[in-house]
Amino acid sequence: MFEELSLKLETALKKVTGQGKLTEANISDTLREIRRILLDADVNYKVAKDFIEHVKVRALGKEVIASISPGQLITKIIYDELTELLGGGHQELQINPSGITTILIVGLQGSGKTTFCGKLAKKLTEQKRKVLLVAADIYRPAAIEQLKTLGKQIEIEVFSIEEKDARKVATESLIYAKEKNYNTIIFDTAGRLHVDEQMMLEVSDIKNIVNPNESLFVVDSMTGQDAVNSAKAFNETVNFDGIVLTKLDGDSRGGAALSIRSVVGKPIKFISNGEKLENLEIFYPDRLASRILGKGDVISLVEKAQASFEDFETEELEEKLRKNKFDFDDFLKQIKVIKKMGSLSSLLGMIPGLGAKIKNAPIDDNALVKVEAIINSMTKEERSTPKVLNGNRRKRIARGSGTSIQDVNRLIKQFSEMQRMMSSFSKKGLPNSMRNFKFN
Repeated sequence: MFEELSLKLETALKKVTGQGKLTEANISDTLREIRRILLDADVNYKVAKDFIEHVKVRALGKEVIASISPGQLITKIIYDELTELLGGGHQELQINPSGITTILIVGLQGSGKTTFCGKLAKKLTEQKRKVLLVAADIYRPAAIEQLKTLGKQIEIEVFSIEEKDARKVATESLIYAKEKNYNTIIFDTAGRLHVDEQMMLEVSDIKNIVNPNESLFVVDSMTGQDAVNSAKAFNETVNFDGIVLTKLDGDSRGGAALSIRSVVGKPIKFISNGEKLENLEIFYPDRLASRILGKGDVISLVEKAQASFEDFETEELEEKLRKNKFDFDDFLKQIKVIKKMGSLSSLLGMIPGLGAKIKNAPIDDNALVKVEAIINSMTKEERSTPKVLNGNRRKRIARGSGTSIQDVNRLIKQFSEMQRMMSSFSKKGLPNSMRNFKFN
């Protein structure tokens, strides 16, 4: 996410590293370069201009305090201004404390609305909400079936009717939800162009019918300034409450994310960075600012871990480590947890200092699938007692998993090394930092 932008900003900030003081000359040189970088990233011209002016005013004349270099100081100033540019503070989704919470999803064609509906439904279900998905997109071929498929994956009911009347769908879904005691309804509406008056009138009517607690505009971040312009036009008609940025995993520039809050005046509430239903993040301006500056996002990484590690108790793992009994079954459980947290590249990008380094590195997200196949081809005895894995057994495992002998040997070697590392905890237990986690 934003690898190109992060790398360029890091290079530009090096120009003031080692200077004894932030002067007008070195600040101007650095900010001129940053302004060019922002415009290259497709940031709105006025937004970029105002951003640079704010940074310049704050940076001019600031003396370098103890242990802080000019590079560190201006990076902190830019971080603060980026956080403010992205919205300042986190904006919670509005939930009706009593009665049904209604959430209206709108946006352009192809922006990823239907997939987002599934992702949001999954997240709210995990928060113990009883969610109903409503198929109000009556125009796009297979839109209703797509929503039903997503609903089936996450075991959430999808409401639809035979008639091609989106207004009637909205009206009847409210009655149905009340009868079935649902407390949350997510309306998937048809994608539309902001120049299509009839379609815009329809979504405006649906909004009046459902009186949403939240109306969210879903936008494809890869379309850059077109995304910002579309959001502005939609807001003038629908007056939505928040923004959802999709396809951030494919956007290395970041122009839409950095511009849309200032231009439209509405908060970003969610970011989507992958096709899987797990790939949805609540938006925190400070965390994204940190990632843009190549400082990672450890807080989000920890939250992903905590959300995934919730069934298998830490004490059980610690007991296995203490008795040096961590085996391939335990290893397989940890792999499944990691897969639930997202792609390897997205997880590594949250680790401070790794974002730029892995930009061009070949990270194979299917590598874990191969490891799973190898472990699943082992017998129960082989998983619990890896020392029995002789040559013949390894050949059988390679054939059964569709991998090579070299792949199997490599995994066994890596596992043995990990076992030795794990055994170092056997006398002193897990570090305190790990005690806050639960493992699945």
